[in-house]
Amino acid sequence: MRLPFKMQEFSKINIDSTINSGQVFLWDKIDGIWYGVNGSEVLRVEQSPFDITSSQKKTSDFFRQNDNMKKILTEISKDRIVRSAVKHFPGLRLLRQDPFQCYISFICSSNSSIQNIKQMLKRLCQKFGNKTEFEGHEFFTFPEVEKIAKANLKDLLSCGLGFRAKYVKKAAMTVNSGSIEFNFLKKSDYNSAKQELKEIYGIGNKVADCILLFSLEKLEAFPIDRWIQLILQKYYSKKFSDLVEKSLTEKNYESIHEKIIEYFGPYAGYSQQFLFKMERDLNEKKWL
Repeated sequence: MRLPFKMQEFSKINIDSTINSGQVFLWDKIDGIWYGVNGSEVLRVEQSPFDITSSQKKTSDFFRQNDNMKKILTEISKDRIVRSAVKHFPGLRLLRQDPFQCYISFICSSNSSIQNIKQMLKRLCQKFGNKTEFEGHEFFTFPEVEKIAKANLKDLLSCGLGFRAKYVKKAAMTVNSGSIEFNFLKKSDYNSAKQELKEIYGIGNKVADCILLFSLEKLEAFPIDRWIQLILQKYYSKKFSDLVEKSLTEKNYESIHEKIIEYFGPYAGYSQQFLFKMERDLNEKKWL
């Protein structure tokens, strides 16, 4: 298949498109440069030339520079709608995030906007994280597992988490006790890893898929939120007729997800990200 653009164009990672695509929340653009919290480090990312620097002086593959994009794009561009989205957003990438931060972030994402999630997580970092200076700017790193696990509910509520506070605490306790090990989940197959995550109070199908896709190396994960449901209804109603339903239950989510992976293939997560970015931009929705 001939791709709708030159591969070298896509190889230039588009930082703005990638950060503003609903994958991450603790990022700010300061004087034209993006800075973001990723676990215990702060990342500084510059577009031209592409450069990523860690406050901990570690090497980073946060933007998944080693993904075989020619293979991925050839596969996902078999679909006409995805191919159009790829053409409009060259350089959009999936991110490889700190697993614990991603885990807590998407538990906090339940029934909330991107801007509200960002504010919740910022307050969480300010209250429980470590203050650090990097490149002349002050940041708060993401809290360590133990700090959130041992936090009292009142303090978590003061961060604006609302009903999510009890979910966040129990989720952190599960990691702190060793019941959930992210390295083990990375090595597990998609279905096994997803079932383990769903055992955790406050994690359903959509949140589990976000965690799996954005931090646990499961590129077949295809998170279905209200935006993706609308996209599937709008562009794929004949292929996924089940989605004519107004609400998506946990039960029918799983059967629909199986059909989605069968249709979009092993890189379904990349398809999802391009579609999500395209539709929200078409509707002029706010990002970070």
